[in-house]
Amino acid sequence: MMKYILTIFLLILMCSSDLLAQNRVVVSKKEFKLWVLNEKQDTIFEVPIACGLNYGNKKKVGDMRTPEGSFKIFQIQKASRWTHDFHDGYGPRKGAYGPYFFRLAVPGNNSIGIHGTCFPESIGTRATEGCVRMRNEDLLRFKELVDVGTMCTILPD
Repeated sequence: MMKYILTIFLLILMCSSDLLAQNRVVVSKKEFKLWVLNEKQDTIFEVPIACGLNYGNKKKVGDMRTPEGSFKIFQIQKASRWTHDFHDGYGPRKGAYGPYFFRLAVPGNNSIGIHGTCFPESIGTRATEGCVRMRNEDLLRFKELVDVGTMCTILPD
């Protein structure tokens, strides 16, 4: 009986994960917006974002540009304890990436993702080193709608 219940639970878990992966993420650097669309292409989530400090498509690590194109979310990591030094004289800041980091499969760069922030005032601006940044409370809702395998399209400037 327990084996039967466990099998059903695993099937439900796999099906819900597949449904989340069927959702799609679209990012507009020009509008500073991120949308999650369902399989019918209906908008089910919309939030303001921050993107790369510089305009254009990412060409190399350190160019402060957000990549353009379609990329899969290939990893979701807990990031609440991660730190980052923004070189502003305050040293490494804990919680710099918010509670989660959604790593995107960007060719030639494994450090690009969608994440939260310790600078909510930066949302709606060009402020990142190339990632897509959103408010932490928005990121928690975002996590409920996407999963590993979800496609993310980042539109050109």
